[in-house]
Amino acid sequence: MQLLDDLSQAVLHQDTVLTIGSFDGVHRGHQHLISQVLRQARRLDLLGALVTFYPHPAAILAPHSAPRYITTPGEKIALLEKLGLDLVAILPFNRQLAQTSPRDFIIATKRHLRLRELWVGRNFVLGQNRTGNLEVLQALGQELGFSVKPVEPLLWEGEVVSSTRIRRHLAAGDVRRAAALLGRFPSLAGEVVSGAKRGRRLGIPTANLAVRAERAVPADGVYAVYAILGAKRYLGVANVGVRPSFDNGERIVETHILDFDEDIYGVDLVVEFVERLRDEKRFDNVDELISQVHRDITYTRRSLSKTPQSI
Repeated sequence: MQLLDDLSQAVLHQDTVLTIGSFDGVHRGHQHLISQVLRQARRLDLLGALVTFYPHPAAILAPHSAPRYITTPGEKIALLEKLGLDLVAILPFNRQLAQTSPRDFIIATKRHLRLRELWVGRNFVLGQNRTGNLEVLQALGQELGFSVKPVEPLLWEGEVVSSTRIRRHLAAGDVRRAAALLGRFPSLAGEVVSGAKRGRRLGIPTANLAVRAERAVPADGVYAVYAILGAKRYLGVANVGVRPSFDNGERIVETHILDFDEDIYGVDLVVEFVERLRDEKRFDNVDELISQVHRDITYTRRSLSKTPQSI
C-alpha cells in the first residue's frame, strides 16, 4: 500500500477509484464503502484509493466540540491496509486546507491521484465552509472528467453505522454494541507505564496504560478484556477510572493480565474491551476489594472461554 501525507508524493501508473472522509474507527460502515470502492477498482483494473485527514477537521474548526478519536492515525493506517487499499493519503488538516475551495481541492486530487471515480456517502461535504456537497462534486466531475458515485449508508439495528454512534456506546460503557458496529472489539493501545504498584502489593499486579488524552475511552468501570503483547493474547480484567478506594486520582486504564507475571514497563500493550462487568466503586477495606477482583477474574475466565477471540 502506498502511504502519503501530501498528494504531490503520489507516483501512479493507473487511474484511481477514490473515497474521501475522516474514517475514524474504520467501522463496518466505512468497510462497506471501501469494499465497493475496491470491487469497482478491481473490475476496471484501477487502483483503490482513500484520502483522509489528521487531525479531525473539527479539532481545527471547532476545538471545543471536537470528537475523541476511536483510532490513532497508526491504527487507522493498519486497519485500512488490511482492507486491501492500494493507496492511502493522510493529509494534515489545518486552516489553509480548511479554506481551500472544493474546486481547488478536487483539481489537485484529480491531477495527483488520477481520479477516475469518486465514491462518497450522500451527505458527504468537503472544502471551504463545507460547500462541496454531492451536487457540487457531480458538477465538477462533469467538468473535469470523473464520475461521482453516491453510496447509501450501512444500517445496523435500524440506524446508520457511524463513528458518533460508536463514541456514544463507548461513553456509556456498552462495549458490546460498540464492537458490533466496529466489526472488532474496541481497543486502546499504548506504553505500559509505572504506577503506584498497589496492585502488586495486593497480589493483583496491573499494567497501567499510557492513553492519549484525545482517545475515546470506555466509561469508568471494570471490563473483561483481551490483553495483547506482541503476538501473544491473554485474558485480563481492566479497570477504567480514578481508583476511588485509594486516591481518586487522574483517570487511568489499568489491566490485570491473567496467568502472567513479567516486567513489561515500557512495552506496548493493546487492550481489547469485550464485556463490561460492573461500575467502578469504592470499597470500605482492602479485603473487600480483593474479594471483588477475584470474583471479576472468575467471571472473566468463564465468560471469555465462551467468547470468540475476534468478531
